[in-house]
Amino acid sequence: MTEAGLLPRNGSAGSGRKEDLYPAWVASLLAAILILTIAVDILGNLLVILSVYQNKKLRKAGNAFVVSLAIADLLAALYPFPLALIAIFHDDWVMGGLHCQVSGFLMGMSVISSVFNITGIAINRYCYICHSLKFDRLFSCPNTLFYVGLVWALTLLAIMPNLFVESLKYDPRVYSCTFSQSVSSLYTIAVVVIHFFLPITIVSYCYLRIWILVLQVRRRVKPDVQPRIKPHDFWNFLTMFIVFVLFAICWAPLNLIGFAVALKPTLDSSMPKWLFTASYFMAYFNSCLNAVIYGALNHSFRKEYKRIMLTLCQPPAFRAG
Repeated sequence: MTEAGLLPRNGSAGSGRKEDLYPAWVASLLAAILILTIAVDILGNLLVILSVYQNKKLRKAGNAFVVSLAIADLLAALYPFPLALIAIFHDDWVMGGLHCQVSGFLMGMSVISSVFNITGIAINRYCYICHSLKFDRLFSCPNTLFYVGLVWALTLLAIMPNLFVESLKYDPRVYSCTFSQSVSSLYTIAVVVIHFFLPITIVSYCYLRIWILVLQVRRRVKPDVQPRIKPHDFWNFLTMFIVFVLFAICWAPLNLIGFAVALKPTLDSSMPKWLFTASYFMAYFNSCLNAVIYGALNHSFRKEYKRIMLTLCQPPAFRAG
């Protein structure tokens, strides 16, 4: 396949045509959002990884998925986002067909891995609180590492079909090489159901059962049942619950649009361009939120963030001493 076959020009990926692209102030706003997302994403998720690495109290089974989620978010910030930024500055894709395919592939891996890791976090919290007697056996260190490896194996398996159906294309409406929702209606429906609706359903079930059990104990509906949850455990659970809620809010519009377009392909050309673009950049922005949530709600992460930043701000000679 030639590079031209890999890289559609403006106008081939939906309603965005060269003459219909955004005015300068809109492009500048999108660039500013993307720059902020990249900066916070890289700084925040590196802090998450360093915090878990350096603080033994944070080396828990559940935080293995947190680190995996941070890596998934970094994957987007280190390659696909900067290339999208270049496309905004040039008002076109200038990086060639190979970069387009690699960028779309890595962006897909980041997204799918994120939702699978969030599912892993929810199952981990559900077992910890609702099945505490089995938790240590289910989430031993070797088992947890296996689960994280399984998340990435499933992610790779889920993204591979895109290479065969040629669904990764440049879309000028979002300045990105991304999954084209109009390539195959059946494939798009399968992607949305398997990569979004099914994981969100599993996560919702896990958190619903946790909330029900906690409320039952507090209201003494089940006084003989004592869930394995202490004050700091509750804040950890609440932190991960908010991570899930924000992920669902940020990614739901894009997935609902994709689902609607798959059911009725004519919507792709009639849909307002700003709605499609807003849903994409809303989803992109989610990649920098998780680390901020950990710092805002989790005392251990917040304390470790401060310690790392203070260490980095010290003069090299003082650090060595």
